[in-house]
Amino acid sequence: MSLSLSWWLCGTVLGPSVTIPVLVALSHGTVTVALSLVTVSVPVALSLSHGTVSLSPEAAAQQLAWDTLQELDWCLEQLETLQTHRAVSEMASNKFKRMLNRELSHLSGMSRSGNQVSEYIASTFLDKQPEVEIPSPGPPERDKRRRPPPGCDPRDPRDPRPLPRYGVETDTEEQLGKELDSLNQWGLNIFRVSEFSNNRSLSCIMFTIFQERDLVRTFAIPERALLGYARALEQHYHPDVAYHNSLHAADVLQSTHVLLATPALDDVFTDLEVLAALFAAAIHDVDHPGVSNQFLINTNSELALLYNDESVLENHHLAVGFKLLQEQDCDIFQNLSRRQRQALRQMVIDMVLATDMSKHMSLLADLKTMVETKKVTSSGVLLLDNYTDRIQVLRNMVHCADLSNPTKPLGLYRQWTERIMEEFFRQGDRERERGMEISPMCDKHSASVEKSQVGFIDFVVQPLWEAWAELVHPDAREMLRALHENREWFRLRAPLSPEPPPEPPPGPGPPRFRFEPPPNGEGEGRGGSPPREGGGERPRDSHGGGLGGRWGGFYSG
Repeated sequence: MSLSLSWWLCGTVLGPSVTIPVLVALSHGTVTVALSLVTVSVPVALSLSHGTVSLSPEAAAQQLAWDTLQELDWCLEQLETLQTHRAVSEMASNKFKRMLNRELSHLSGMSRSGNQVSEYIASTFLDKQPEVEIPSPGPPERDKRRRPPPGCDPRDPRDPRPLPRYGVETDTEEQLGKELDSLNQWGLNIFRVSEFSNNRSLSCIMFTIFQERDLVRTFAIPERALLGYARALEQHYHPDVAYHNSLHAADVLQSTHVLLATPALDDVFTDLEVLAALFAAAIHDVDHPGVSNQFLINTNSELALLYNDESVLENHHLAVGFKLLQEQDCDIFQNLSRRQRQALRQMVIDMVLATDMSKHMSLLADLKTMVETKKVTSSGVLLLDNYTDRIQVLRNMVHCADLSNPTKPLGLYRQWTERIMEEFFRQGDRERERGMEISPMCDKHSASVEKSQVGFIDFVVQPLWEAWAELVHPDAREMLRALHENREWFRLRAPLSPEPPPEPPPGPGPPRFRFEPPPNGEGEGRGGSPPREGGGERPRDSHGGGLGGRWGGFYSG
């Protein structure tokens, strides 16, 4: 099926004594027909053109409007069975890719740093990976000794001692409580939460949110199992990783919690869907080693081999997150029915795999398509009456939470930026030591932090958040305002770009980075899992070639 992404037709329906304005709009597979005061929107798969219809006086015009409504309702019922959504969203995705390619080509020619930012965004978010020479595996870097994961809760579940109010033992509980007064607000200072929770922000946030939302009672979650799982999960995030650590997980979890409470989405999701979204946010980066998917692939890591270069770490995060449920006193889903557990598992898998940034364009296309086709024009209420639409929104929600740093207060955003750039530069140092080509934005000698943030906002974060804001209008105005202010702050501090150097004379030498629009229908590719926040690639690795650091023991022997 072939549909134009933006096609507007205007005309009039003429009659002996009445003229009725007609507006027909085809956008992302939706036709909107306005007859007098009646407006109808349905998916279409046919061509439309101007025309005239002879009508009787005013009563006949009203009858025509009613007949049109009936006919279009029938068309809707018929066309819903054709499942046009996928074709339309794929077309939208390809269109966005071509538009972004043109913009990046222009940016690439402006300066050396502009070319580096362009290459990073293209390789990460367009799912285009340059051909690389895979080095032969070297000798083992170190003895990969395995150790079993720490127990979830060493105390007897029948221990009568009360649990900590916020899930963590701390001498600063009062100060922690004051910070958590902002738990339901955008821009919670997660760094202060970490300070007052003895660096146990994920345990604190997860325990408190599950209590706040009454999920403990709804799903009969044993409190000690919840506390034990949260502690074990936090222990499997690496504190020596600058960005993708438990603090980032806590921030994404709290951001997802706030987005779930968006008034436009009130009463949309089931309790099980809410539980799945929060669990997915909590585990989405567990055991992250601080380098990118592409680094894992280029170094022949065991994780890349295990997952066949496809969303390497996203698959690993899921495996670790679910495996921890099998530890003693850690199964927070023990009282769910078999069907509930299966449904929750599938939803969590869908959401965590969507955090692979190489899926960004597909997610954005789906979101834009939904904005155009699933809003009730009269009231602006979302029609999310089937699972396919709801899980699509949840995937985008967790993706937005994962890319939410630029929408937070500037002080928080700057701290996140420092952390992600530190992580990138560490990966760049490792690549330099190995004699590998340094990944875009990972060379500490040439990367421009300010320009990287401006480019990251312009080409990745802003399109996503503007689409989300339109979906939940007017509930995301605060986020967009902060995003624009933060972009301006970095823009004013970005070094001026020198004029691009003249083209070198023809001759041997490495080819210059070029962008070419992907062919229509190009699907998701392999390998590149991009960065997350702060404008950079999401670094990932396997800690010396092993299966994900501490978790490798579950795959050995």
